[in-house]
Amino acid sequence: MIGCLLIHGFTGGPYEVEPLADYLKERTDWKIVVPTLPGHGETLALRGVKHVEWIEHAEDQLKNLLEQCEKVYVIGFSMGGLIASYLTVNYNVDKLVLLSAAAYYVNIKQLMKDIGGMIKEGLQGKILENELYNRYKFKVTNTPILSTYEFKKVVQRARPLLHKVDVPTFIAQGENDGIVPPKSAKYIYETISSEEKNLYYSTKSKHLICHSEDKHELFGEIYHFLESE
Repeated sequence: MIGCLLIHGFTGGPYEVEPLADYLKERTDWKIVVPTLPGHGETLALRGVKHVEWIEHAEDQLKNLLEQCEKVYVIGFSMGGLIASYLTVNYNVDKLVLLSAAAYYVNIKQLMKDIGGMIKEGLQGKILENELYNRYKFKVTNTPILSTYEFKKVVQRARPLLHKVDVPTFIAQGENDGIVPPKSAKYIYETISSEEKNLYYSTKSKHLICHSEDKHELFGEIYHFLESE
């Protein structure tokens, strides 16, 4: 049996990667696991939660899959990509997929462009209809400052290990991502030691790459990568 672990991002939840999880479920008989990291999900409760708890929870899910499956693939989105990389270095993972992985974060140029769009819609009285505005507002108002430091600790812990990633790896990044800049994907691609590695850019995607207009093209590439020998 093949196992596949999908790890969501900081202040997010399984919904961030569920479109990809559903795509894989429809086409495979794999055991697919999409955990909710401590303090995350539809209602955030991050206060007092440490970064080690996020890593350990994902680690426990991976251990369970390794006990049950002959092969295990790990897919990580944003902060989940850094956790996925960390796990790949420390456990016998067969393939790795990194989606908008946050080796670097906050693309100021794109973020300002997004905010400009929000202001324009605000002047037109449509701001409450803007999905990006509502998502940012929810995260900002529900994320304790100390939690952002815990996020940075994940990056500080995982990024120095990227050069040790030596399994086949697929890296995907949205060109219009306002949170993680495109240079993050390029840095990961150039840093990991994998002999087989792919770098894919979505021309239409913002940060939530699994919800982009061209997501099915991306999912097809990921499926082909995971299915190939």
